[in-house]
Amino acid sequence: MGSTRYDIDARYDRASKAGYGTKSAGEIFTQNAKRKAHESMNPKGISFRESRDSEVHPNSIPIILGLDVTGSMGHIPYELIKEGLPKLMGGIIQGGVPDPALLFLSIGDHECDSYPLQVGQFESGDEELDMWLTRTYIESGGGGNAGESYLLAWYFAAFHTRTDAFEKRNQKGLLFTVGDEPCLPVLSASAIREIMGSGQQTYTHLELLEAAKKKYEVYHISVLHSDQGIRADRGWKELLGQNCISIEDHREIPNVIKEIICDKFKNQALKTNDLSGLDGIQML
Repeated sequence: MGSTRYDIDARYDRASKAGYGTKSAGEIFTQNAKRKAHESMNPKGISFRESRDSEVHPNSIPIILGLDVTGSMGHIPYELIKEGLPKLMGGIIQGGVPDPALLFLSIGDHECDSYPLQVGQFESGDEELDMWLTRTYIESGGGGNAGESYLLAWYFAAFHTRTDAFEKRNQKGLLFTVGDEPCLPVLSASAIREIMGSGQQTYTHLELLEAAKKKYEVYHISVLHSDQGIRADRGWKELLGQNCISIEDHREIPNVIKEIICDKFKNQALKTNDLSGLDGIQML
């Protein structure tokens, strides 16, 4: 995956023809009417999602974006497909990071939802990324159990991804979760078996966070659009420190992610004195 380029002009043209700006979420996210996840995004039986280098992208940068699709957060994929995704990918590329490979995860509640995890592929092209995002089933579930399953993103990243960035260059990818709830504290072996098809071990959220950190820089974007979001933000700050980014306006999500990625790439180039890697980087 990830052998195509993101073409902003082509994407805007296709989005216009597809009517992303005027269609409802139900018209764009067709799995909603079927009330089930797209089979290609069902994680059961997946061994690995891979971010590999290619002739087009010789220095792939793996990026995982885990979107909370429970009730209060279900509008975020809709905003991304309308205008946020080209801002995100275009901003990363224009900021001097030419080889991003983005994987969408959709996150629900493994204690309550039918589809607590949906998984795309690492992609770089505009058409492919639109495809995975619009295949998402926005279940709009969740429950009264004081949390959502953000730890599923950490589990999948730690145990079910392989990247050339890490294996060839010992370079960590970037993992972002976005939501307004606390993280559920335990992922049981039985839940893993139900979601993935196999699993023998129960994990705490702290264990999974540490496992994900071995291969990814882990961030959480905390959306403060409710009292619950504000309360949850305190816990995320304790858990991730400065890697918890708090925002009030969900429309800032693409800019926040773009700035983190471009800053990280710029700092790596400076540390290695690879000034050629700074070509085109905007000072943020």
